This record gives sequence, structure tokens and C-alpha cells, in this order.
Amino acid sequence: MMELAVILGVAYLVGAIPSGMVLTRLSGAGDVRKAGSGNIGATNVYRVAGKRLGILTLLADMLKGLVPLLVVKLAYSQDPQVLAMVAVALFVGHCYPIYLLFKGGKGVATALGIYLVLSPPSVGIALLVFVVVLWLWRYVSLASITAAAVIPALVYVFEHSNPIFFATLVIAAGVIYRHKSNIVRLFTGTENRFKG
Repeated sequence: MMELAVILGVAYLVGAIPSGMVLTRLSGAGDVRKAGSGNIGATNVYRVAGKRLGILTLLADMLKGLVPLLVVKLAYSQDPQVLAMVAVALFVGHCYPIYLLFKGGKGVATALGIYLVLSPPSVGIALLVFVVVLWLWRYVSLASITAAAVIPALVYVFEHSNPIFFATLVIAAGVIYRHKSNIVRLFTGTENRFKG
């Protein structure tokens, strides 16, 4: 039990690493929290510091969800309950990082990395949904929310695991909740469109 508690603590701390802020500061682009939407995620980094840093932030945030969970799965336990707890710890770390006084990102890329370990087939379909919604309406937030909304059902169908399903449900709900300001802007017509 103590060993699992340590693993969960480490997972949280890894998830809490603010990739976007670290990358923009190292590149000389300043503090991404003080520009654009003020978010540390890939979309705001893309708008504020350019495509290259935006893509790097996306990859870094995704990998901090994927790599630790994969390491736990391969080296510690394949128990769905353990994987579910580690997945949630990673996601919570990203959204509420202790390093930034618990003001983190919206969790989309980190959730993607987590889902790639938990249910690759679900990710394939959810990514297709994301791309179609983004292509039709040009809103990253709407595409993210829609993909988050469909993935728990996909995980339930493909994985047949209650712990994995409930972890996915918690993470998906977290992603949608973290987009609450975007949802307001979508309804009021003031949300920024993705210009590619």
C-alpha cells in the first residue's frame, strides 16, 4: 500500500510539470500565462509563441501522461484499479499543479497520453471525432469537449473494465469542466477559431 501511495504521489508530481511554461521560458518567449488566454496548454502556446513550441508542448503534455502510466503498467502492475488510480493522479497533476499554485492546463493532451495506454482503439475513434469537429467548426475547444464526451463510452465498449471506465469518466468530466469558460464563449460567439 505504501508503495502504491508513493507511485501515486510521483505520478501527480510528474503530471504537474508545466510543460508549456517551461518551454516558452526556455525559448525566451516569456511567461505564457501572461499572454493570450493565460492557459499553459498547447493551444495558447501555439497562439502566443508559434507552431513549433505549440507542437512541442502538445507532445510533452501527452508524454507525461503516456510514459509514467506505461512504465507502471510494464514494470509494476497491470491491475486495472492501479492503472486507473495512476491515470487520475497524472491528470489531476496536470490540471492542478502544485508548482503553479494549482492553476494548470485543461488536460486534453495529458488525457490523450493516458488514453493511449488505457485504450488505444478508443483513442483512434475519438481522434477522428476531434478532427471532424475541428474541420467543420474550427474550434479546438469544441473538438476537445466532443472527443472527451465520447471517449468513456468507447472505453466501456472496448475494454470491459469498470475501473478503467470510471477513470476515463472522471478524466473526461475533468476535461469538460476545465473548458467551462470556452463553453460560455462558444454560446456567446466569442470563442477564438483555430486558424491553422
